[in-house]
Amino acid sequence: MKNIRNFCVIAHIDHGKSTLSDRLLEFTKTISERDMQSQALDDMDLERERGITIKSHAIQIYYEHTDGEKYTFNLIDTPGHVDFSYEVSRSLAACEGALLLVDASQGIQAQTISNLYLAIDNDLEIIPVLNKVDMESAMVEEVSDQVIDLIGCEKEDIVLASGKTGLGIQDIMNAIVDRIPAPTGDPEAPLQALVFDSVFNSYRGVIAYFRILNGTLKSKDKIRFFNTGKDYDADEIGVLQMNQVPQKKLSAGDVGYVITGIKESKEIKVGDTITIASNPCQEGIKGFEDVKPMVFAGLFPIENEDYEDLRDSLEKLQLNDASLTFEPETSIALGFGFRCGFLGMLHLEIIQERLSREFDMEVITTIPNVTYFAQGTKAGSEKFVMKTPADMPDLSTLAYIEEPFIVAQIITKPDYIGQIMKLAMDKRGILTKQIYLTTTRIELTFEMPLAEIVFDFYDRLKSLTRGYASFDYSPLNYQQSDLVKLDIKLNGDPVDALSALVHRTKAEGFGRKICSRLRELLPRQQFKIAIQAAVGAKVIARETISALRKDVTAKCYGGDISRKRKLLEKQKKGKKKMRQIGNVEVPQKAFIQVLKLDD
Repeated sequence: MKNIRNFCVIAHIDHGKSTLSDRLLEFTKTISERDMQSQALDDMDLERERGITIKSHAIQIYYEHTDGEKYTFNLIDTPGHVDFSYEVSRSLAACEGALLLVDASQGIQAQTISNLYLAIDNDLEIIPVLNKVDMESAMVEEVSDQVIDLIGCEKEDIVLASGKTGLGIQDIMNAIVDRIPAPTGDPEAPLQALVFDSVFNSYRGVIAYFRILNGTLKSKDKIRFFNTGKDYDADEIGVLQMNQVPQKKLSAGDVGYVITGIKESKEIKVGDTITIASNPCQEGIKGFEDVKPMVFAGLFPIENEDYEDLRDSLEKLQLNDASLTFEPETSIALGFGFRCGFLGMLHLEIIQERLSREFDMEVITTIPNVTYFAQGTKAGSEKFVMKTPADMPDLSTLAYIEEPFIVAQIITKPDYIGQIMKLAMDKRGILTKQIYLTTTRIELTFEMPLAEIVFDFYDRLKSLTRGYASFDYSPLNYQQSDLVKLDIKLNGDPVDALSALVHRTKAEGFGRKICSRLRELLPRQQFKIAIQAAVGAKVIARETISALRKDVTAKCYGGDISRKRKLLEKQKKGKKKMRQIGNVEVPQKAFIQVLKLDD
């Protein structure tokens, strides 16, 4: 065990984490030059295209130190985006040390700080690494000072490196050996292994990745998942290199995988503890929790006959991504579909993109919303969950609604404070903290409703600050809010797919926006269409699409005006009758355009 080192790399998006991992694999000859490709640990094309890690990865590296000792490194990669912070926390719990990677040209960003706090909570040894020091725009001295202020290390503790050129890789290797402690644990104790990730293989079922804290696991042992209480046979265990390498046994300190033939990803949960069924441990590893979706949206197939195909596609995706939840839903306007729960807006985008690429499934997404709690006025009535605007009860039976609030952390240049304050206050944010990290960097902390950042907050923040602001958030609590249900009506009939829960002060602006979008998008009919946004019985915005009209007076040239008037009156009656029997069909194209998340 003294020659094992378990560590991860934590960084903000785009600070070069995957590139640095590639150099470590090259340096230790884990991957041959012929097989090498950029972002070697990222499996999906989507990850390579976007330059982000969606799914965390683990790999075993063998390294011969300068003193001749041979070491086994377990590199547990972590996703960088805020939506996947629970996966990050479980990966950190499986390590003894972390490389804190900071881009020398950008400095410390919001997520660097939040992931660092997670690492400190897990008592990890932090090795600060300044990446991209070979770039012309690198501010090595300035960023080094930021790191020293942040974690209180000495200047000589900071390793200067470049993931692109391989500069400083030997120094990183030495730091891992010298500064990260070897794992501790008792191989003879009852088995305690932390599940930090799981993947689905269509031939072998769900494969769980784990780190053994205490005890020993042998192939063919009967194992138990502590929190779900289910027993399985360990058909195969092994270590994770570029491919899975089977082993006879693994003991305390080791990182590996186990195949049990489970076909449902729900049965293996990230953060659970594996133990031996015949000699179980007394308590599970702390920190386990069920992943809670933050954002909900309806997914509907464009053609109704594709409903079953969409169900199959979502079930297959759920095997690879246990944090996706879905349940059947019906909509008058869109037919049959599913109400899906996501970790955040990036997660929603990724699922949509994967449905399109991997299953050739194009879907319509309804307006995303978050979970609310509602309290009825009846004595003894309990709080109930509202996931869709349709769940909202009659106002006369409603005492209050609570919505989820978050703590938002924004790091930016002082030049943009005014614009950020205005944006946050438009989104009902309250400034709670303002700290100057350096003379050129400031950290702003706001408390704001989660529903307000679901749409376009991040994009607007980036455009206001020319990309200089970084953003991170964590859930805070539920607070009472004055929310109303906004209905969109076409000729008096509500369109359920377009209804939304909004704050009373925002209802009018949001209603006007949707009405004017529909006016542009709906095709004209033979009769007049009234598009209305209403809160309860009160109409707060209206647009009208005038009817297509035939020129019935074209054949009347000359003669008495009463002839023309008679024809126009006849047409007017016809239009009135048509309006009574005519239905306004909303084409699917119009739905897709109205519900476009970017707008």
